[in-house]
Amino acid sequence: MKLLSGILGLLSNLGLFAIVALLLAVNRFSAELPDYQQLQVYHPPLVTRVLAGDGRLLAEYAIEKRVFVPASAIPEPVKRAFIAAEDKTFYTHPGIDLPGIAAAMLTNIKNYGTGRRPIGASTITQQVAKNFFFSGEASEVSYQRKAKELILAFRLEQAYSKDRILELYLNQIYLGQGAYGVVAAALNYFDKRLDELTIGEAAYLGGLPKAPNDYQLTLHPTQAKARRDWVIGQMLDNGFITREQADQALAEPLQLRRRGTTEAVTADYFAEEVRREIATSKDPKLGQDNLYTGGLYVRSTLDPKLQELGDRVLRAGLVRYDLRHGWRGPVTEIDPGPDWQKRLAMVPAPEWLYEWHLAMVLDADAKEAKIGFADGGAGTIPLAELRWARHVREGKVVGPAIEKATDALKAGDVVIVAKVDKSEDGKDYPADTYALRQIPEVSGALVAMDVHTGRVFALTGGWSFKQSEFDRATQAMRQPGSSFKPIVYMAALDSGYSPSTIVLDAPISIDQGPGLPLWSPENYGGDYLGPTTMRVGIEKSRNLMTVRVAQAVGMEKVVEYAKKLGVVDNLMPTLAMALGAGETTPIRMATAYSMIVNGGKRITPTFIDRIQDRNGATIYRHDERPCQGCRAATWNSQPVPQIPDTREQVIDPRTAYQMVHIMEGVVQRGTAVAVKVVGKPLAGKTGTTNDSKDAWFVGFSPELAVGVYVGYDQPRSLGGKETGGAIAAPIFRDFMMEALADKPATPFRRPPGLRFVRVDLHTGQRPTGDGGTIIDEAFKPGTEPNGEIVIIGGSGDVLGTGAPAGGPPTGTGGLY
Repeated sequence: MKLLSGILGLLSNLGLFAIVALLLAVNRFSAELPDYQQLQVYHPPLVTRVLAGDGRLLAEYAIEKRVFVPASAIPEPVKRAFIAAEDKTFYTHPGIDLPGIAAAMLTNIKNYGTGRRPIGASTITQQVAKNFFFSGEASEVSYQRKAKELILAFRLEQAYSKDRILELYLNQIYLGQGAYGVVAAALNYFDKRLDELTIGEAAYLGGLPKAPNDYQLTLHPTQAKARRDWVIGQMLDNGFITREQADQALAEPLQLRRRGTTEAVTADYFAEEVRREIATSKDPKLGQDNLYTGGLYVRSTLDPKLQELGDRVLRAGLVRYDLRHGWRGPVTEIDPGPDWQKRLAMVPAPEWLYEWHLAMVLDADAKEAKIGFADGGAGTIPLAELRWARHVREGKVVGPAIEKATDALKAGDVVIVAKVDKSEDGKDYPADTYALRQIPEVSGALVAMDVHTGRVFALTGGWSFKQSEFDRATQAMRQPGSSFKPIVYMAALDSGYSPSTIVLDAPISIDQGPGLPLWSPENYGGDYLGPTTMRVGIEKSRNLMTVRVAQAVGMEKVVEYAKKLGVVDNLMPTLAMALGAGETTPIRMATAYSMIVNGGKRITPTFIDRIQDRNGATIYRHDERPCQGCRAATWNSQPVPQIPDTREQVIDPRTAYQMVHIMEGVVQRGTAVAVKVVGKPLAGKTGTTNDSKDAWFVGFSPELAVGVYVGYDQPRSLGGKETGGAIAAPIFRDFMMEALADKPATPFRRPPGLRFVRVDLHTGQRPTGDGGTIIDEAFKPGTEPNGEIVIIGGSGDVLGTGAPAGGPPTGTGGLY
């Protein structure tokens, strides 16, 4: 009896000691636990989505690719799949699974000393505790950490409902391939919303938390299917689905479906501008942290159709230029022996080939070259598609003409080819016909924007963002050349001159100051027109006339106008700047031209219409004009809301229209006649810099402004006869031809306060009946032609007045 009593006493003391030790351990670990109350306000890192103007996805930015969804919006099959796989007693246990813990402890005791990793029996609640509060700790199992998880799990169960805990779990958990949470995983693996998932697909997702990388469909399809089938079995055993549902799910193929290309838009340069604008914002609701974790919804200004068009016509224009300047040789050369396909497959193909392909020349003769592809396909390159491929020699001199295919190609050459259907003269080619191509060294940019709001519809900053992330539309500071001249002439039109004012087009030399040589600018082509109207000076892009106009109005005023229109912020007040020697960007030029055509109203280019936070609240809006009645819930025939025009007036609208009207002449008769074929009211100005290093065309319709720039990243001459009219204007033409195809031929808006007088194009005076080109010219009151001629002469001085000169000036003019 004494022995039994002693044993019971010992056991009682040991039990008491164990309870005290447990209480002390709980007390100790409790003091080290994080504050779980912070989960009351759950703000996980969410993905920021940038949408195009039509609602399609443009870009996503995230540290953790996650989209939050409340528990009430998660379908039951998805919840049950995770519960069946991870914690089948989730809705009944108090935070921990005691039988599971006991079984895990026995297994770990058996495995002690074997080097095997200890196993756990974590419930979903414990995983929430771990993922939210211990994710930064070492990955190996720690009994101290497990103790903390157990205590925290108990407390979470007391503080939150089961649905809240499950909501936290399903939104936080990592499910592989960069997907955090069930919404991102459903999109990643099956391109579906949660409510579109089948039971089999939900079961696959439910089986991922254990080891996401081990069950990837592309890498481990057998293991992935086995894991899915096991989860389906667990769902059946736990009564979550019926036998019929289980059989149907087991028979369902497990297939990965990537997000469809029709639901996304590719515009890498544009997307980068959006990213940069948000990341560098000083607004505390934006900035880089919020961009990558804030779950913002960004509605961009992108028009996908215009963007695709802009990408396409810019690349085509660069190729046209490139084909005029010879061939730089094959990509590489390989042995054309029996294993050529294997060797060709090993040649890395750039990601920026687009619809082009790598091929190897199998044979060449006088009439054609036979080519083969790595996949076994074959084709031919006829001599007609090789004639451009004159070899480039030192100094970029193009070699002799290609008279036969062997002059350009030989067996073993690895080349870039493009599929072609028709020859230049319109004849159909056989189906297997290709043309020789090369990726252009020259680059360029195109930007298209709304002239009234500054909303950028399309922007492409080069051949390919993957090839070069440098954005030539917004980052390339280049001289605009003659496309700057309208700024000079608007300063003159606001200084009392008119489109019919006569300016002397003759040689000029200007003293640049002590110790400096005389500056003697020249016209393109080296000819002179003598006394000529301002209009013709713009239409024919006469340099010497522009210098004299700048002298007459003063460079200080030109500098002021350049700043007001945002072309150059701090232009040097030297006469060379009147010819476009200052540096600017294509988007600045397009913005300035937009302000010309919109009647002189200030606009700011923007890539973003609106930004909403994770809760849907609007935190940024580009158009901040007040609008009473714009948000009416229903339409009850109330008056259309009147939105005030709050834009600053930076240019006299009459002056702006006069310049629009003059630049219409550039298209109709001047340096941009290539654009005339579009057949819609268009205006603009070409630009070419010294030594033809930069080629421009900036122009507009009444609603749409487009700026085009072409040049080498490391500036060098484009070629002696390469001008804005020859290179950039055709790109603008092709863009507008398609962009305006279904638009009416809307004329440019005429502001009040102008008088339209029929005048002779060349004299600027009223018609005399002696022939000549007669146009309707726009004049401000008091500046109409009155029979006297005011001439801006040798040093920009007004030389005097006299009778009108009879007939047009002589000389051909220069297309510049």
